[in-house]
Order: sequence, then C-alpha cells, then structure tokens
Amino acid sequence: MAVITKDMSIMEVVSKWSETADVFMKHGMGCLGCAAARFENIEQGARAHGIDVPALIADLNKAVEGKENDKGGCGC
Repeated sequence: MAVITKDMSIMEVVSKWSETADVFMKHGMGCLGCAAARFENIEQGARAHGIDVPALIADLNKAVEGKENDKGGCGC
C-alpha cells in the first residue's frame, strides 16, 4: 500500500506515481518542474503556496490507493 507523507520529496512522489501530478496541480502547485520542487518536501512546497497540507496529503494518498509505483513496484 502506498503511503505518501508530508516529509517526502515532491519529485520523489511524482516520479513514483505520475498520477499525483494532477493532484498537486489541483491544489495549486503547478510548478512541479521548478528547481525548488527537486529539493523541497511536500510540506515545504505546500506551505510556500498557502496550501492545506493535510488535505493535499489525503488527496495524494487517495490517488495512489491500491497502486504500486510507476517503476514496477520495486520501490527504487
């Protein structure tokens, strides 16, 4: 079962589960390609944009519920 936490890197999440890009965009985080997204965790990025962190995390987890990651489920 996939569990996304606020401490995970934005790019780590998007690279493992591509469907999360739409969730980030829906919440107002359309800058997934910016340099900050490469080193910020979800909480840092969400707070910088005034986004409700718990709601974002809940929606991200809902989007990946029951799915393995896009890299074949190996976790790498």
